[in-house]
Amino acid sequence: MRPRRSIPLTLITALALIYSLLPLVWLLISATKTQEGLFGSFGLWFSGDFAFFGNIADVFAYHDGIFGRWLLNTLLYVVAGAGGATLLAALAGYGLAKFDFAGRRAVFAVVLGGVAVPPTALAVPIFLMFAKMGLTDTPWAVIIPTLASPFGLYLMWTYSRDAVPDEILESARIDGAGEFTTFFSLAVPLLAPGLVTVLLFNTVMTWNNFFLPLIMLKDADLFPLTLGLYSWNEQGTTAGGDVVFDLVITGSLLTIVPLIVAFLLLQRYWQSGLAAGSVKQ
Repeated sequence: MRPRRSIPLTLITALALIYSLLPLVWLLISATKTQEGLFGSFGLWFSGDFAFFGNIADVFAYHDGIFGRWLLNTLLYVVAGAGGATLLAALAGYGLAKFDFAGRRAVFAVVLGGVAVPPTALAVPIFLMFAKMGLTDTPWAVIIPTLASPFGLYLMWTYSRDAVPDEILESARIDGAGEFTTFFSLAVPLLAPGLVTVLLFNTVMTWNNFFLPLIMLKDADLFPLTLGLYSWNEQGTTAGGDVVFDLVITGSLLTIVPLIVAFLLLQRYWQSGLAAGSVKQ
């Protein structure tokens, strides 16, 4: 049976696609323009001067190359924060799914409560706590809060429950394997799609993190890309400030390229991870 085609659904999907891609197209076209071309030409078409490669060079050269420093900072926050959050979510989710212990229901309730709480509601308490510990304006002020990922923990709990058969774990224990050996040798390969899915979610959240660094960091050398580009953009709104909207737009385009590449390379993993638990066997 060939699937039936729905014309209204096709039109709605096409409109959603255009709506999603239009800002990206505008960003790509605007990154090819000079400062004058941004305000003297139509937003969705090229201007006379093609300044794309010159803009990229200026982005990395502006303010003694601080954009490269912001890029390294963002990579550090992603590797330490998102990577650590994924590992902790995998360990905790696997433990909740495969071990029966007192207080398990209470832990699960706390996790669900953590999913429902918006991160912005916790920003001020976290700032006050880190200020008393003297950790503000340090990389730890961004890394440590991102290690907690209630949604990632919930997703790993759901995935571990179905992806790791209890029979394999029992066989490993009978053979004398320890729990950590069993987890890293047997469970982790089976959890790979779920791990990649959680890693991508955490990576996007950490890469795009703005509000937490905004209240935690004052030293520009510690800024991530989001906060650094925001500071460049704010220069144009102050009296006597250096207007660099062309660099802000080009830097924004460069900022999203790693995320696009990551999704394209790992899409087969995270698609299968999102489907975990959707079919009852």
